[in-house]
Amino acid sequence: MMIEPFLSALPVLERLEAAGYEAYFVGGSVRDYLLKKQISDVDIATSATPVEVKEIFSKTVDIGIEHGTVLVLYNQESYEITTFRTEAEYQDYRRPKEVAFIRNLKDDLKRRDFSMNAIAMDKNGKLIDPFKGQLAIKDKLIQTVGRAEDRFREDALRMMRAVRFVSQLSFSIENDTLTALTNHIDLLENIAVERKKVEFEKLLIGNNRRIALKMILDTNLFLYLPGLNNNKQELEQLQNFQYDSLNKKEMWSLLLFCIDIKEKLIETFLRDWRMPIKEIREIQHTLFFLKKRLQQEWSIYDLYNAGYDNILSAEKLYLVFTRIKESDSIKHWLDLYEQLPIKYLSDMNVTGNDVMEWLNKSGGPWLKDTLLKIERAIVEGKLENNKQKIKEWLMACSPK
Repeated sequence: MMIEPFLSALPVLERLEAAGYEAYFVGGSVRDYLLKKQISDVDIATSATPVEVKEIFSKTVDIGIEHGTVLVLYNQESYEITTFRTEAEYQDYRRPKEVAFIRNLKDDLKRRDFSMNAIAMDKNGKLIDPFKGQLAIKDKLIQTVGRAEDRFREDALRMMRAVRFVSQLSFSIENDTLTALTNHIDLLENIAVERKKVEFEKLLIGNNRRIALKMILDTNLFLYLPGLNNNKQELEQLQNFQYDSLNKKEMWSLLLFCIDIKEKLIETFLRDWRMPIKEIREIQHTLFFLKKRLQQEWSIYDLYNAGYDNILSAEKLYLVFTRIKESDSIKHWLDLYEQLPIKYLSDMNVTGNDVMEWLNKSGGPWLKDTLLKIERAIVEGKLENNKQKIKEWLMACSPK
């Protein structure tokens, strides 16, 4: 029985067919449907050329028209529709020199990476599976369509995708596919860091990431990942920990902690991965509070400075490193944080102008120090967050 989001997309297939073309659901959505996994979006393959697709639908966006892909906006949803195609010889081990549009579904499926991703489904839910993708799914095998060596030479990123699927799906890589992957791993040198990062981050949060990370070492894939090529021993430490509950930011933090990168080099390491500066700062903060937590328990002021997200992440990592199974401490520290009288500097019922007026002084470095003292006293419960009380406390503390 067909389910969402296929049902919502059915009219798109029907319109293509009504215009005289073939159209099918393809790729990851069909695979995930067979695995009974959540389906995020559907991809559609058709015998219609991009020009013909644009004649059928009024709202379209050219997102990869040279490769045959048109984005169709239909009923408040967007669908990527790609023309059946074959790909001529590849250049740089990642891009076909030219793409030829064809009218034959089987030839289109033949160019795909793994058999589990080379299954098509028509509007009635009938499966077209010329490369035994359903059998691969049943056997939990990641197997290339045709010769693995050819597929990896076409696009070397497929080797990272294979290991990523090990993490995400808990599948194994079929023997010939794994041999070809190991023998041609150096082709990854030709792949852009941005593309590697997408696959690596999906790998880091998969259910089977422990096995996938071991496979990165066993196949020497790690030699082609930024900043990891000299850290085999350190990366092997990851096998010593249980980290099933960690999110993406926490996994990066765990990785950085294991390879023991100096604090001032963390940003360089993550920039080499093309990480956005906002995410770099989040990881730096998590690592800062993790290292503090490994030395001592949280003080009230540390909880305040860390904030909810950093407390949660640092404490989760602390439990990983100390191998403590119970997670009661996470709730304990977060409850303490929630009870703080203020959570941010802006919550204080006093401003810099108030302080300058009370002490009859003009601004300067002293003002920041004074506000910090007030902030700390409030956080630690030594001073009520009340303007009059703060004024009295400050006047009593200030030298006459």
